[in-house]
Amino acid sequence: MRRSASRFRFIHRRFAALAASFAASFAFFANAAHADTTLKVGDQQLQTRGILEASGQLKDVPYKIEWFNFPAAQPLGEALNAGAIDVGGLGDAPLIFAYAAGARIRAVSATRSVPVDLAILVSASSPIRTAADLKGKRIATTRGSIGHYLAVATLERAHLKLSDVTWAFMQPADAKAALASGTVDAWSTWDPYVALAESRDHDRSIADGVGVSSGLSFEAATDEAIRTKHAEIADFLRRVAAGQRWALAHPDDVAAIQSRVTGLPADVLKTVYQRAQLQPVAIDDGLIAEQQRTADLYHRADVIKARLDVTPSFNQQFPLNSR
Repeated sequence: MRRSASRFRFIHRRFAALAASFAASFAFFANAAHADTTLKVGDQQLQTRGILEASGQLKDVPYKIEWFNFPAAQPLGEALNAGAIDVGGLGDAPLIFAYAAGARIRAVSATRSVPVDLAILVSASSPIRTAADLKGKRIATTRGSIGHYLAVATLERAHLKLSDVTWAFMQPADAKAALASGTVDAWSTWDPYVALAESRDHDRSIADGVGVSSGLSFEAATDEAIRTKHAEIADFLRRVAAGQRWALAHPDDVAAIQSRVTGLPADVLKTVYQRAQLQPVAIDDGLIAEQQRTADLYHRADVIKARLDVTPSFNQQFPLNSR
């Protein structure tokens, strides 16, 4: 009996050793397979990259990341639609615009922020004080952006028609210059542009996203990337979620790193992170319903011509977790 017990322990140890060896070999080959893969990631103002670098989440990545930086969500969405990037971050409204245009992309993770980081700005000397004062004025924003959504929703709340204002669609750098020169009366935009305009140019916010915006933003991936780079996307999303959680408690560190990466002032970036309180959230039925309401507003305003069912624009194969 003792001999049988001894032999059993021997076999158990051998099995455990073989299992450990197999696991190590599997990890080696899995990492080797990842090492030959490049994940093409779209970013806006290097915000995601800055958080990942600051939080240490770019260490020991078992695949290559090629970064593409964009000034706004519209060109990022176009790059996704063209397959030039695999995954990228964009707000709720730009995702709707891209999906309505037929882009073969899906939201694979979500975050929520306090939408005070969206604002309609006017110059310090402007007579405009409220949304009602926008009637007859010229508003700059980026077509299909969260700034565009904010302007549409704000006008609706003020019982103004879209035709009551003149729209000037342009990228943020041009909108900033147009507001400074007086070519436009207001600029509907988002952070870090809002924080920068308020602190450096002393522009005023006459309306923000609180009560009109969901505060949602997403990482979206192409159908092709989800099919061929599923493991890499899952790992990348885990790193992003972990970095976002870390950033909530370390705004100074994130701002300092982000400042070095982007050249934007650290104090402005600290304001951005502190007031946004960005954090990862699960993609569930409630979140999808919020996105549907955003799409329905665009349809009511005739910004998108047909009512859009947003449910197929989400992929829930990537659970919310951290590393």
